[in-house]
Amino acid sequence: MQHVKYRTRDRCMIREIAIEQLRVGMYVYDLNLAWQAHPFAWQCFLIEDADMLRKIVDSGIARLEIDNELGVDVGVTDAKQEPEVQNEPSSAGPTIIAKLSPAEQFDFARNLYANANRLMQGIMQEVRMGKPVDLAQCQPLVDNILDSMFRFPSTLLPLAQMKTRDEYTFQHSVSVAALSVSFGRVLELPRREIKEVALGGLLHDIGKATVPGKILNKPGKLDDAEFTIMKNHVVRSAELIRAMDGISEIALNAAAQHHERFDGTGYPQGLKGEQISLHGQMIGIVDVYDAITSLRVYHKPMPPTEALQKMYEWSGAHFDPKLVQAFIKGIGIYPAGSLVRMDSDKLGIVREVLPEKILQPIVQLIYDCKRLCNIPPELVDLSASDDRIKSHESFEAWGIDQMHWAEAGA
Repeated sequence: MQHVKYRTRDRCMIREIAIEQLRVGMYVYDLNLAWQAHPFAWQCFLIEDADMLRKIVDSGIARLEIDNELGVDVGVTDAKQEPEVQNEPSSAGPTIIAKLSPAEQFDFARNLYANANRLMQGIMQEVRMGKPVDLAQCQPLVDNILDSMFRFPSTLLPLAQMKTRDEYTFQHSVSVAALSVSFGRVLELPRREIKEVALGGLLHDIGKATVPGKILNKPGKLDDAEFTIMKNHVVRSAELIRAMDGISEIALNAAAQHHERFDGTGYPQGLKGEQISLHGQMIGIVDVYDAITSLRVYHKPMPPTEALQKMYEWSGAHFDPKLVQAFIKGIGIYPAGSLVRMDSDKLGIVREVLPEKILQPIVQLIYDCKRLCNIPPELVDLSASDDRIKSHESFEAWGIDQMHWAEAGA
């Protein structure tokens, strides 16, 4: 696949430096290399230790760009810049994540996800009561989602997979926001642009608060009249978001266009191809993927591998093929948190997915299918192993506690 690069520039905090000036603690904004030409999963990342610094130097880069808002600036030591660590996300303001232990990362992600669900429930209730949505209550949450996804995406995304039927609408909005951050990173969008897309993803379904519950939660197929009412949730979402003081065009388009389709068959405007903004197309892809992989009142969740195959089949008609390929590259064929069966007949939890090695993630082996017994957990990098993933498996079918292993992986 050719390198997909949709990018704009916001240079307020961006500085170009020589490789000799690079230090541990700096935040790389752009390596100025195509993703195939460097050894890292992302173009944007924090230089956490000397080994990471050495890899960048050894890659032969002469100059690169850093973000001095997210990391150490030239001539400033790491100690002066290191932010105070906070473990709990707060609704009062964004949490700055510095160096958290794996257990603290999990606690942060779990609290963030719970707080996000509560916030979305509150917003939906306010919409039902005819109250306007306050952008100020959403901004800290989106900041925390970005921080979590930029620093430890393999912790938040598995939690986002664990939805309940009764709270699907709220949990779906949070999952779409988190997935859109992963998508934005693989497209190498600036952090500020990704934040606006995530905000649009968080709010994309608030219009559903105006849809009667008997339609929203109907277990069977909607009739034509009911479907017309359901489709209107996009128009209502756009109206509510447009009325928010300080909302960006990016966030508005991301939400308002998430049901438009590449071939013009979507709604509400029937936009086609490049008439749909990049951000609307992104949320459209993320929205469908998360919906078909989630437990809902009218269908069981589809395994991620099967869902991604469907997304690929629908590309060219419903979605831009380049964007679908980039999305798959970002989350992997077997996303973080998935249960997989190996050629060795062992079960493992996918712990980390690298965009350049989507079929060779890092897996934690936990169970022997031949002997039908647990095994001491073993972390295996499949890019350096002869073992391969054979299939995606169901936690429920094997009687494995998904939440336990999400926490155990932290």
